[in-house]
Amino acid sequence: MSRYGERDLYLTTRDGIYKEIFDKRDLGGIVHWSTPRMNYPTVSDMTALNVVKHTWREGDRYWKLAAKHYNNAPNLWWVIAWFNKAPTEGHLQIGDIVYIPSPIERVLDYLETL
Repeated sequence: MSRYGERDLYLTTRDGIYKEIFDKRDLGGIVHWSTPRMNYPTVSDMTALNVVKHTWREGDRYWKLAAKHYNNAPNLWWVIAWFNKAPTEGHLQIGDIVYIPSPIERVLDYLETL
C-alpha cells in the first residue's frame, strides 16, 4: 500500500475536487511511485570505501559537497545524505561531522546490488 493510503487512488481518477484541474491541464490522472528502500552498508562494505570527514558549517549544502568530492557532479548530493542518514540539510547542525564516501563508482555499484 502507498504511504498515502487511499489518497493515491483518489488522485488518480478524474473525479472529485481535482477534476477541474485535470480537465484544464488535460491530465488523465496522477501516478504515485513508491520510494525504494535502500539498505545501509555493512561494516565489511564500509571497509572497501574511503570516507572523508567534513565538519558541517554555515553555508554548506549537500550539492556543494557532492560537486567538490564527486568530480563536479552536484546531482549526487543524495549519496551523502543517504550515507549520513540525514535526508536534508535541516537534519544537520553546525559542527556536525558529515561523512563523504568515495570512490563514487564503488558506492553506486554497491547501491545497484541492493
